Amino acid sequence: MFLNSTTDAIDPGFRSGQEILEHTAVLLRSHIRYLAERSPFYQRLFCEQGIDPEAIRTKDDLARLPFTTKADLERHNEEFLCVAPEQIVDLCLTSGTTGHPVAMHQTRSDLERVGFNEEISFRATGLTAADRVLIAAAIDRCFMAGLAYFIGLARIGATAIRGGSSSIAMLEELTVQYRPTAMVGVPTLLLVLADRLQARGIDPRGLGVRRLVCIGEPVRSPDLFLSPLGHRLRTAWGAEVFGTYASTEMATAFADCTAGRGGHVHPELMIVEIVDEAGRPLPPGVPGEVVATPLQVTGMPLLRFRTGDIAVLHSDPCPCGRNSWRLGPVLGRKAQMLKVRGATLYPPAIQAVLQEIPAIRGHYIEVYDEFELSDRIRVVVGCSDPALDALEIAERIAARTRVKPEVIVVAPEEVTRRTLREDKRKPVTFFDYRSKRSG
Repeated sequence: MFLNSTTDAIDPGFRSGQEILEHTAVLLRSHIRYLAERSPFYQRLFCEQGIDPEAIRTKDDLARLPFTTKADLERHNEEFLCVAPEQIVDLCLTSGTTGHPVAMHQTRSDLERVGFNEEISFRATGLTAADRVLIAAAIDRCFMAGLAYFIGLARIGATAIRGGSSSIAMLEELTVQYRPTAMVGVPTLLLVLADRLQARGIDPRGLGVRRLVCIGEPVRSPDLFLSPLGHRLRTAWGAEVFGTYASTEMATAFADCTAGRGGHVHPELMIVEIVDEAGRPLPPGVPGEVVATPLQVTGMPLLRFRTGDIAVLHSDPCPCGRNSWRLGPVLGRKAQMLKVRGATLYPPAIQAVLQEIPAIRGHYIEVYDEFELSDRIRVVVGCSDPALDALEIAERIAARTRVKPEVIVVAPEEVTRRTLREDKRKPVTFFDYRSKRSG
């Protein structure tokens, strides 16, 4: 099913809408049969729930099936394995951002699938064999990200510079010495890199970086235009900015194309649903929880995996000519929903305000449940402007969100020490100290 690495590879998203629906239905039926034949977990689930796998024919039929959760993967991990141990060629671990790291086992076919996903995603941003791409993302500790990017770039024929994300100093030297034409990394990390280069008297805009493929943090607002963070990146590097969304469990990434209208859902590889708090499917354009069914996975395939992320699905044709649906930026995580005196919001709403203040260099949010039915929110920001005080920042947040948190101003280096951790693939900017998690 996966395309060869050629410069004229056809992105499945360019098929007609009807062709995409029909082909996805074929892949879904094959996926369900595979689970029924090979997955101990889903065999048991289908039996206990009285589910006839042959009755699941199209995406609309998925609503009749139960969800798979992160807790299921933690408790029954080996029951998801569908192949013999000798067929496993790679073991990936989730980042453990919202729980314990979970092992996801991959076959050779799964690695080819991941490479195909990254190839068509990178091609959609305009990357070619002529590019030199700095991978400023985790390539160790069994994370999938750096490995996936490397395989995808190899399929294109681009030169990969495997810098990783653990040493800013190394990224500085790789950037200056090898002059990448593109970078893949977490937006805040790429901003720190730009600041470090400027401190050395080097203008990042003059280094020849033309594209920034951003991971782990949204760089677009709900209207799909660049967020303040996205604008700061574009200004700092003088480069085009592309957003992506992915997770290890999905083994799939949704990436912006050159039109920048949301991350394309690759119909060969993924079915996405958006559901409300009761688990009922929502139509395109309505925010809800992202539920993913990755297709063509052989090692540990999943069905209706609840990501916990809140986003919007867009079904209108993209200006780039693709007819595949697109996923908007993550608006927040269900587990991170904040409740303050009757108002609810997600951390990205606060982060969007902070990103508009040029003097702020990093931040993190702490939340406590010291008050009944209301959370106490503490926002710690790194600031380079002595004239900007905590009260002004708190009032700017309140003006946008109707919630006025406690704000603490510290040195940017203090925020960096707290948020950039070697055991995490992206900055940790949310610390939940509530005894009972919301949502």
